[in-house]
Amino acid sequence: MFDSVRDDLRATLDEIRAAGLHKPERVIGSPQSATVEVTAGGRPGEVLNFCANNYLGLADHPEVVAAAHQALDRWGYGMASVRFICGTQEVHKELEARLSAFLGQEDTILFSSCFDANGGVFETLLGAEDAVVSDALNHASIIDGIRLSKARRFRYANRDMADLEQRLKEAREGGARRTLIVTDGVFSMDGYVAPLREICDLADRYGAMVMVDDSHAVGFVGAHGRGTPELHGVMDRVDIITGTLGKALGGASGGYVAARAEIVALLRQRSRPYLFSNTLAPVIAAASLKVLDLLESADDLRVRLAENTALFRGRMTEHGFDVLPGDHAIAPVMIGDAGKAGRMAELLLERGVYVIGFSYPVVPQGQARIRVQLSAAHSAEDVHRAVDAFVAARAELEG
Repeated sequence: MFDSVRDDLRATLDEIRAAGLHKPERVIGSPQSATVEVTAGGRPGEVLNFCANNYLGLADHPEVVAAAHQALDRWGYGMASVRFICGTQEVHKELEARLSAFLGQEDTILFSSCFDANGGVFETLLGAEDAVVSDALNHASIIDGIRLSKARRFRYANRDMADLEQRLKEAREGGARRTLIVTDGVFSMDGYVAPLREICDLADRYGAMVMVDDSHAVGFVGAHGRGTPELHGVMDRVDIITGTLGKALGGASGGYVAARAEIVALLRQRSRPYLFSNTLAPVIAAASLKVLDLLESADDLRVRLAENTALFRGRMTEHGFDVLPGDHAIAPVMIGDAGKAGRMAELLLERGVYVIGFSYPVVPQGQARIRVQLSAAHSAEDVHRAVDAFVAARAELEG
């Protein structure tokens, strides 16, 4: 049977390559860090890493690694079960309580990933008589999660509050029982921050709930790293926060929903990704607790990340690069043409800087870019080297 399918699949793969949309995987032979050792898929050797979500540099932090080793000895490798059967350990409950306190929510439920967390919310909370109003640039996991629900769907232009209000009016006029506004806290392709105060004001006006996927913010955005709700002073007005343990909070895997107590209680009973997926590995839960210890005991990592971000954005602007405005550690360098973006990424790798070019359909046509992601693990010298490499790569590309 597969022989009749093989040619079609190969043709599809050829189309992907011909369109310049093929995504090769570079293989690294080292821990995730400010520098990595590329062993396949690119120029071999040690390169500066400016494309990971390792915002606070905790993916190979010695205290986090030590906590993981200790957890293996105490809790074992895995649970081999789902939570409600025999997959809940003390360390899982402790992490849920710590995340609730850190994020200012009443309760938290852990998932295998934030993709699963977002996939498990909408179907559980919303029925055919409800409405969900989603930002046009929300993450794929939110889009897929919404598709699983029977709720009426509305989409508003990115961060456009007038358009959001219009969609809320339509939902109300359509007789929606419940309405949920959902947005990324930080939009990963642009580094733009959602206007949460204005969103919460509209939610109050139209009787809607607010959900924020804060994966690219928790740990380093806000005065204490509690994310975009803290940044905008609306921690008590956001009803649902989803996020990941796989970015700033250690970089491994795992996700969570932190929310009102009744929402979390219902998710424990009916959220399919929670009920039918193995429990988060205890070693990740324990290491995540150490990450929270580090975040709550000092702000040096957040300060260093902010300094590196300002240095990179400032120097790139001085050299005439088009960097999308903002102060987030995601710093998109706009190229425009997809081919040029891909070629510049290759030239940068040749100069020892590992970045990725993004083009359609990940970003709109004509808006290809190189998304640079700063880390607290980078030194100022690393940042200067990256900028110098951009300057040299541009000269070669345009020469």
